[in-house]
Amino acid sequence: MNVKERIKTLDLLGKRLTNYDFSEIIEKAKNKNPWFTTENIKLSLNAVISEFLTEKKLNDWIGHYSLPQLVQPKKIGLVLAGNIPMVGFHDILCVFICGHISMIKFSDKDDVLIPALLELMFGIHPETKTYFQRVDSLKDYQAVIATGSNNTSKYFHYYFKDVPHIIRKNRNGIAILDGKETKEELQLLCHDIFYYFGLGCRNVSKLYIPENYDFQPLLTAFDEWKNISYHHKYKNNLEYNQALYLLNLSPFMEHDTILLMESENISSRVGCLHYEYYHDMVSLENKLTAISDQIQCIVGKPLEGSIVHRIGFGNTQNPSLSDYADGIDTVDFLINV
Repeated sequence: MNVKERIKTLDLLGKRLTNYDFSEIIEKAKNKNPWFTTENIKLSLNAVISEFLTEKKLNDWIGHYSLPQLVQPKKIGLVLAGNIPMVGFHDILCVFICGHISMIKFSDKDDVLIPALLELMFGIHPETKTYFQRVDSLKDYQAVIATGSNNTSKYFHYYFKDVPHIIRKNRNGIAILDGKETKEELQLLCHDIFYYFGLGCRNVSKLYIPENYDFQPLLTAFDEWKNISYHHKYKNNLEYNQALYLLNLSPFMEHDTILLMESENISSRVGCLHYEYYHDMVSLENKLTAISDQIQCIVGKPLEGSIVHRIGFGNTQNPSLSDYADGIDTVDFLINV
């Protein structure tokens, strides 16, 4: 298959998914992983369809690269995460669009949804089946893209040191607030915080706020998300962390949906949101630049002269094809393997 054929196949997959009855597959995925609710699976699926599987967006994206029409396929090992539904699909798409073969080691938390999408694609163009291999362990690979925790990333670096690789570890989203956010902006910020129960690497886990910040408008926005606390796993985390903070005499603010705690740490527990005060924007941006390897994305209002890239409120869970995890260009890596 050449590049045009691969793009056309992906576009047809997007069209097929738009009207496809996914209910049986969704139920299977939910039974496998209780964090995968129907709402969250549909949220991820719709983002994949709208952002990744249209011919125009695929052509616009790949047009920035000198991608040969025909390539000698190489085997690319993929170790996928499973924190949110279909989080590894972008890596699979990148390997396919570059004409290589994916050797996919799925997370046991998310091994239902992507295989279902691939089966649909095989039905659209049977030749695509030669581009994908599902494996229990990686061997005979020529490059690797592996996603894991801070601990597993150390293992990955050692294990895959002899081949070209991209190794990803924990990152989180943050938000910079100025205290003048509108009601609508705060409601959109809630999407960045609460979608997928905050489990995604692009979810906002920490707020940077000005001194004397008034929390009340934000807490009011949180009120619309009270249903999230009815989910048993989220509720268990919320109650456990509340007990832990009380036991440790750690000061925190309590809301029905989330616990807010002042902390310098970027990453927060499930059901918790960190915040930190800043004095001025220049020193804050310098600080964020120094810890950029912990940050996946920054939410906030655009600011002239800013040295950090910000995305608008409510947009963290709709990354485009060119929004590469950890800022590492996956396609460029694959072209040069």
